[in-house]
Amino acid sequence: MLAARPGLVIIDRDGVINEDSDDYIKSVAEWRPIAGSLEAIAELHRANWRVAVITNQSGVARGLYDERTLAAIHGHMLERVRAAGGELAGVWYCPHLPDAGCECRKPRPGLFRQLERDLRVSVLGAPYIGDRLSDVQAAEGAGAYPMLVRTGTGAETETLLGETAVPVYDDLWAAARALLDETR
Repeated sequence: MLAARPGLVIIDRDGVINEDSDDYIKSVAEWRPIAGSLEAIAELHRANWRVAVITNQSGVARGLYDERTLAAIHGHMLERVRAAGGELAGVWYCPHLPDAGCECRKPRPGLFRQLERDLRVSVLGAPYIGDRLSDVQAAEGAGAYPMLVRTGTGAETETLLGETAVPVYDDLWAAARALLDETR
């Protein structure tokens, strides 16, 4: 397990913080938190973890929603996190299609590098909690510490990973609790 101390923790959005959809989350009304996820972020925040979000959002390039709508969704998410007693250091996203060849789309580490520049921190060893193989690969490529949750597509990803050193948790609350337990 990670030799954790309160610092930076990075979390994927869809399937980890909120319910995912094959049809994409295209509006504030479609954004629904996974049970316990907002409370998990709040507990991390109260324990002096700096919580950031990194997410692929190709729905923008697909024309399913625009960046203004995405900003509204993220604003709503932040309001809900704050209402639960938490805070987010920011949300970094890739709006491009999977085949665009950009550096910011996970599994590439571009969003991690942007976060490092913006927050003036290193992601080296920072936990990154996700539900997809691309999340694990992005964390490893950026030097972060991958953690997998079974929500979203995590159960399928766990099967793909087989026997690896990547720790797996039922949900964000369980992953957060593991980090909190290790820092006490």
